[in-house]
Amino acid sequence: MEDKMSIWSLVSEASILVQIVMIILLLASILSWVVIFQRAQVYRQAKRVTQKFEERFWSGMDLNQLFREVNAAPNLHSGSEQIFRSGFKEFSRLRQQTGVDPDAVMEGTQRAMKVSFTREMERLESNLSFLATVGSTSPYIGLFGTVWGIMNSFRGLAQLQQATIASVAPGISEALIATAIGLFAAIPAVIAYNRFSSQADTFANNYQTFAEEFSSILHRRAHTKAAA
Repeated sequence: MEDKMSIWSLVSEASILVQIVMIILLLASILSWVVIFQRAQVYRQAKRVTQKFEERFWSGMDLNQLFREVNAAPNLHSGSEQIFRSGFKEFSRLRQQTGVDPDAVMEGTQRAMKVSFTREMERLESNLSFLATVGSTSPYIGLFGTVWGIMNSFRGLAQLQQATIASVAPGISEALIATAIGLFAAIPAVIAYNRFSSQADTFANNYQTFAEEFSSILHRRAHTKAAA
């Protein structure tokens, strides 16, 4: 009886549809863990290199020199650096054109930084929708397998003259395993999605603040040259 009620026996003796549901949920769980580890590495690296670049930016280094250094060896994992490179490149290009109004220079510069900001957020939020999908649908997929398994168990009981707990327990147990696997896949995905979404919002606020402060510096430069 104990061998028959073991987890492996219940899984191997489950109906084909319930086994397919279990396989789908296990694959979803494995893929979600791959995404979790990959996203954790991306966020950790982005935080480290962004802090390093902003320390250089606020150290008082000449912006032209800083642009030449980061343009020679760009770090694609630093969002602030990408915003700086795109903004300063567009600012320098527009300033070299004669007869361009300073406000037009700043509008073009801010558009370039906004495009870079959008690309950085898309990179940070990549695959988060997959975690949200796994977290929201896995319990329902597991519940579907459970309901189907229980239906098969009661269908089998209809063929017995006397129903006992021993005859019902294996079928219900194998059906409940599908729900357990669904929860096993959903819970880490939901926790990771909430955590990464919060971190993405923090990065977004940081990038927006940096872009506004950088715009203020370039605004003074543009209007100082115009006044001169």
